[in-house]
Order: sequence, then C-alpha cells, then structure tokens
Amino acid sequence: MFKLLKQEGAARRGEFETVHGVIQTPVFMNVGTSAAIKGAVSSIDLEGLKCQVELCNTYHLHIRPGDDVIYKMGGLHKFMNWHRPILTDSGGFQVFSLAKLRRIKEEGVYFQSHLDGKKIFMGPEESMRIQSHLASTIAMAFDECVENPAPKDYSKASCERTLRWLKRSKAELMRLNSLETTINPHQLLFGINQGCTYDDLRIEHMKQIADLDLDGYAIGGLAVGEPTEVMYRIIESVEPFMPKDKPRYLMGVGTPSNIVEAVYRGVDFFDCVMPSRNARHATVFTWGGIMHLTNSRYTLDERPIDPECGCPTCRNFSRSYIRHLFKAGEQLGGRLAVQHNLWFYNTLTERIREALDSGTFTEFRNEYSARLAGKCDD
Repeated sequence: MFKLLKQEGAARRGEFETVHGVIQTPVFMNVGTSAAIKGAVSSIDLEGLKCQVELCNTYHLHIRPGDDVIYKMGGLHKFMNWHRPILTDSGGFQVFSLAKLRRIKEEGVYFQSHLDGKKIFMGPEESMRIQSHLASTIAMAFDECVENPAPKDYSKASCERTLRWLKRSKAELMRLNSLETTINPHQLLFGINQGCTYDDLRIEHMKQIADLDLDGYAIGGLAVGEPTEVMYRIIESVEPFMPKDKPRYLMGVGTPSNIVEAVYRGVDFFDCVMPSRNARHATVFTWGGIMHLTNSRYTLDERPIDPECGCPTCRNFSRSYIRHLFKAGEQLGGRLAVQHNLWFYNTLTERIREALDSGTFTEFRNEYSARLAGKCDD
C-alpha cells in the first residue's frame, strides 16, 4: 500500500494507497475534531484548500453525536460529505487529557466525560468498534498517553501495556473488518510508539510493534512541552527501527519548521490544531514567517496576507480588511485566516514533495526551516 518513490538522506517521498484514494507524502492532515474544521471551513472548502486527509476525533464523536448515529448515517465520509481519506485517532489522548476522573486497568480505562460527567469505559476493543462505526480510512490503535516527563519504571510498564493493547486492537479490527455489516471493511490500522523521552524505551517499543506488521506506525507522546531538540532526538533514535515500507506519522506536530525538520528525519504524516487555532486568534503563517494580523501596522495595508500565497483569502482580501474583521469581532475574520493557514500548511507539504522529487530538499530546508519559525517583518 505504501510506495517509497524517492529518498534524500532520511527524508522520504512516497504514495500511500487507500480505499478512499492515494495519499501523496509527506502530508499534513487537517484536523476536524468533531467532523468539522474549527473556523467554519466545510468539507467543500477543504477540497479547494488542497487538503488530502482530514483527521477526526474518536473520543469527541463518541461523546457527541455518538458513533452509533454516524454509523446509521452511513459513516463519516457520507456524514460530513468528504470523499478523500480520513484518519481517526484512538481517543486515548483525550481520555487521558480531558477526563475529569480516570482509572487505568488492564482491560482499559474507566473515566468520566468532560462534558457531563457520564461514566464511560474505553479499551482497545471499544476504540476499534467506535472507529469501525465511524468507517474512517485509517484507525489508530488504543494506547496509554503518559504525562511527560514520567518516571522510567512507569513509562516502561506503560509501553508494555500499550503493546498488549495494540495486539488486542489489531485482533478486534480484523474481526470487525470481516463482518458483513461493517461500512469500511478495508479500514487500516496504525500502531503508536511510546516511551516518553527515554531513547532505550522508545527503541525497544518500536522494535516490538514493528513485528506486528501493521499498516503504518506513529510516534506519539511528543510535542507535549518537551524542548524541540528532545523531540528531534527521539525521532532520530526511533527512525532506524521503523519499517521502511510503511508510512511514519508524528502525532500532533507541529509548526511549519517542525514539519520541515521532521521530514528531514524521516517522517511522512503530520497533524496539528495549530494552523486553525492560531488563525482564529489572528496569527497566520507566511513564507516570510509568522504574522499577527491585529498589529496596527496593517491598518492601511492593501496587500494580501502573503503575496506569494494563492489561497482564496489572499486572492480576494487585504490585510487591512482582515484586521478590521478581527477588531470588530466578525467571525469572517477567523474563517478567512483559517483558510489561509490550512492552504499554507498543505502548500508547505506540497512544496516539500516537489523538492524531494527534484532532489533539492536539502536546499529547501536550509532556506525555509529557520525563516518559517521567525517573525514576518514585512
């Protein structure tokens, strides 16, 4: 399913064939937590913003409207009118970060809903059943998300539990895919590497999950407050032990510079709420760096956000107008900024792919990695 087309150092250019279309990698997945991009951007809009894959959240959709509702509506693709690939995360991160109270047992996690306090149980089998109901293209295995930093003994025990849960996730998804009532019997499964910031735990866990011959492999538990150089070190430690013929996914990352640097270290898939979240607060990304649109310097600025950008926002509206919308509290300001940032991220990975195709990724990284992390002075 995954074809490695070219490689420049550790950086990889590939294609991942799925039942819902071929994904060109490296790829940034646009985060639609509750089957919608925050900022009033629809599935139809996403098609015009170069989105290849949308990521939706198992936990949130299980809570509301309910995975049974989405199943009865024909699955996520039909429900949200999106016909390209969808990845659903396992719900594990939300269980551990949002739940008011939780108890971790070998069978799974007992917790209370962050919305109404309702008691819920989720384990590997439950997560797979929910994701099968959602009928996403790619399902993520249920794992334990450990706070970072964590004691090494606990981290080791957590890795062992996550491995056992992964085996159960795989067995359950195979069973579900064999049922006649399953909407998407070709649903794929990605496993998640854990181990906090302990290189030896990460490597050992990666070796163990690689033996399970999954459809793809993710690095989880990073970008949660540790220094950037530590994240890069962990990727470099784990990458040699990740299967070469399967896609690699760095979960929850990140800034444009993070993406360039992680591609340099061998990662194929990315997701992050940053482009839409920052946009809703008037912070946008440009090829000259980061821009804050409420700055008074843009009051009479007739230029688009980024003269190099071809997004619908930059083709039609000025910095002056968008600044006014934010200052006036108009929701259109957030929508226009979100459209720009998503286009920027999707174009970033597009340009990375073009650089890999032409053998110029090293030059691209040298030119843009630091620039994209800085402030736009234009």
